[in-house]
Amino acid sequence: MTQGATRSQTPSGPQKKAGQAPALLLRDIDKAFDGKTALSGASFRLDWGEVHALVGENGAGKSTIMNVATGVYAPDHGEVIVDGRDVPLRSPVDAVAAGIGMVHQHFRLVGRFTVAENVALALGGIGRRIGIGKAAQLVKRKSAELGFALDPEARVERISVAEQQRAEIIKVLLLGAGIMILDEPTAVLTQQEAEALLSMARRLAQAGHAVVLITHKLQEVADHCDRITVMAQGRTVLDAAPMAQTSLAQVTRKAFGEVKEQEPVQPGTLGGELLRLENLRVRHGAVTLDGLNLSLRAGEILGIAGVGGNGQSELVACLNGLLRPLDGKIFLADEDLTAASPAKRRKAGLRVVPADRFDSALVRDMTLSENLALTGLESGRFGPWWGLSRRSMKRNAENSLKEFNVLGGGPETRASVLSGGNAQKVLLARELAAGTRVVVAHSPVRGLDLRSARAVLNLLVASARQGAACLLISEDLDEILRMCGSAAVLNRGRLSPPLSGADLNPARLGELMVGHA
Repeated sequence: MTQGATRSQTPSGPQKKAGQAPALLLRDIDKAFDGKTALSGASFRLDWGEVHALVGENGAGKSTIMNVATGVYAPDHGEVIVDGRDVPLRSPVDAVAAGIGMVHQHFRLVGRFTVAENVALALGGIGRRIGIGKAAQLVKRKSAELGFALDPEARVERISVAEQQRAEIIKVLLLGAGIMILDEPTAVLTQQEAEALLSMARRLAQAGHAVVLITHKLQEVADHCDRITVMAQGRTVLDAAPMAQTSLAQVTRKAFGEVKEQEPVQPGTLGGELLRLENLRVRHGAVTLDGLNLSLRAGEILGIAGVGGNGQSELVACLNGLLRPLDGKIFLADEDLTAASPAKRRKAGLRVVPADRFDSALVRDMTLSENLALTGLESGRFGPWWGLSRRSMKRNAENSLKEFNVLGGGPETRASVLSGGNAQKVLLARELAAGTRVVVAHSPVRGLDLRSARAVLNLLVASARQGAACLLISEDLDEILRMCGSAAVLNRGRLSPPLSGADLNPARLGELMVGHA
């Protein structure tokens, strides 16, 4: 458990006393979408002064029950009690007024605005209009209380993911949140950043706040949480159990059942070269890809490891046709795609699964039928754009959802309703459709539970065994080592020579991640 902060280090906030009513009590909650049950008699209890883990596989109901707590969804049945009071939460505004705040996986910040401007915008939304100067003072004061520095004048799009997360936390606290819900907060952080974030959560709890940690990382739960609630299939199957009396083996069985670990992928027979990058040079802001060379063969799964922010996103954008290289060539087999549009690359068989499945690939407010049809509109597969065949789109969706075992929704379900694992399977169903020759997958199992992660990785393996080439870009070394026959490291925009066999091991990859050695 993280050591406590001293009184002078503890952030200001609600100073609750032992014996008070629970901070948050959700009792016997039911919720369904399009006739599909998301929650069935689910319960959750959160006390002041604790860090409480909420665990379960994707689709278990974790995000849904927290969206009920934050007023995003109204329950079909059940009670929401905040600090001993029965509170009707008709909207997120009601939740903010009740002192409930949530930091989502996908931050609610305006990229072109500064940190201070984002705070002023949020406060203005609840009727507290302040100037940018005053907002900057609040940011400085709150960041000092939390034990880190954050420049209020920095534009959000130019700061790191960890700094954006801190800005989001400060914004939520300044909105008056005594109850803080953190949704997969360490999914995109380095180990050091994750430790800093979890230490901050502990300090908030010691100050009297109540903190919910939604996570799939069970070691974080053991190290940093006081109690745990486990959900499965929309029900609460382990209710507010003290971590000191709960084993991780028990949590795993309750949350995921018996799940075998991902077996190391045995390399198959490789075919000819499908993807070749020659001396690729890219500049995007402060990040540069410098003289990158790569060769990928049919049936191969090649890993690219590295700490985030070393050019991974720029490489994916360049391969997808969204970022133009300054120099170098991109070949698919013998076809030069360097200047090709994203649509032409896709038609040639180059498919990309980006790290951010919603902001860059799926449209939240579109149905699954519409999302699955997006890439087939230009070809006329579903009819002319002025007269699309909804019947054909629905039939395509039904087949894809069945083939990829997508649960929790049908063709007319909005993408925003799906769990992370099911949303990722929808994306793979679209990108691994007929004609796939090369798959570029960037952190494809980030934020997924054990079962969903295994299902997604197995889909990539199946694609490779059918003759496609797969480029797997990930910060997770275990994932790289289990999935890939060879792997290189991307560090400060430069790609190391690929490692394979006995040379492909955690120690050697770690050396290359620190600096090409």
